[in-house]
Amino acid sequence: MSAAAPGTVVYYVHHHGSGHAHRASAIAARCRSTVVGVGSRPAPAGWPGAWHELPLDTDGVDGPATRALDVTAGGTLHWAPRDHPGLRARAAAVSGLLAAGPARLLVADVSVEMALLARLHGVPVAVVLQPGDRRDRPHRMAHDLAEVLLAPWPARPARPDLAGRIVHLGGLSRYDDRAPVPPPGGRRVLVLTGSGDAGVDPAAVASAAAATPDWTWAVAGSIAGALPSDAPPNLEPGGWTGDVWAALCAADVVVGHAGQNVVAEIAAARRPAVIIPADRPYGEQVETGGVLDDAGLATVRTRWPEPRQWPRLLAEACARGGQGWVRWSDGRAAERAADVLDRIAAGGAEPGP
Repeated sequence: MSAAAPGTVVYYVHHHGSGHAHRASAIAARCRSTVVGVGSRPAPAGWPGAWHELPLDTDGVDGPATRALDVTAGGTLHWAPRDHPGLRARAAAVSGLLAAGPARLLVADVSVEMALLARLHGVPVAVVLQPGDRRDRPHRMAHDLAEVLLAPWPARPARPDLAGRIVHLGGLSRYDDRAPVPPPGGRRVLVLTGSGDAGVDPAAVASAAAATPDWTWAVAGSIAGALPSDAPPNLEPGGWTGDVWAALCAADVVVGHAGQNVVAEIAAARRPAVIIPADRPYGEQVETGGVLDDAGLATVRTRWPEPRQWPRLLAEACARGGQGWVRWSDGRAAERAADVLDRIAAGGAEPGP
């Protein structure tokens, strides 16, 4: 790897799902510092500078072999399989980049191991927080060693032990620089799912569409299987698309899970929403769903509703509207994050809350 330029920020992007990459690209594009990206996938669309694709450390780690490889290092880390050539190669690659210098900061979005690796090189670390109960031993270590913790949601009560180092950015979407348009009023539902989940159950979506024949339903994202042969005519076939802005603007109500990226994109479009948190590690989506419910920003349900419930849910979402999302996202989250990273990379004092 080539040496980093003065003031360089090294940005590690986790490969699970697409939200980490979307968020990183939005922040990197607004940084004045040189940003060098590293991750297990090719460079995200719109990445503004150099990118280094890392060897995988997950291949060959499956089933009974996982325990023998002691992937958590006795509960100290999240993922560090013993004697894995991919892990050695990716750690060496990032070490080479940090040692060649002068890297001034590493952003971990997200990886406990990358945060620790950078700090052991004497490089300050910024950690992107995720919702949920992250008080396990590895997360505590990463949070403790970080210079700053970037929270891509609005301010809310935080753990006392992290007070003073959290910067609440607000919801952060790749679409924050686009102007939302009013819902078209065509009684159209968009089911929005992420790339890092198992997708929605097509039979459940078909049943919801059948129960609301005066609405048109479309799906953008992962589908857990083929649509049933008896799917109603008001359900349009859909699937994964790299850019969902047009679909968001065409929708009157969005149905989605409570992942940070999905919520941020709904917020950016200012769309009425029905949010159904998915079962995720550390209860991250359950926590986000509870916050959205308490704030009155969306209609939140703990599980996919019964077909008979959908007419009332869609009416409730429409009555609430989507303008309240400005309290979640004002469009400046990436700019705030970039300002924090630039300040640290320039040798400034760590930011306050």
